[in-house]
Amino acid sequence: TAAVVATPALANEELAKKGASTACHAIDKKLVGPAYKEVAKKYKGDAKAEAMLIEKVKKGGTGVWGQVPMPPNSAVPDADIKTLVKWIMSQK
Repeated sequence: TAAVVATPALANEELAKKGASTACHAIDKKLVGPAYKEVAKKYKGDAKAEAMLIEKVKKGGTGVWGQVPMPPNSAVPDADIKTLVKWIMSQK
């Protein structure tokens, strides 16, 4: 019997769906908020981006991508937020 193992990319996409991030974000197109690929492109090469994005996801915010506010995700565990941000930053 073969064990089914989710790849990290699929697992992290599932984590995004579980946390309801996909209600406002998609991988490759703008919905309410920017596409994950656009976020990765905007912050590519920025050494401070990961920490900033973790805080932004946790606390919410507005103004970077328009005036529609992103609500805080304070109930999401920090480890999940960090995993999601790393996954988002890996999008090409």
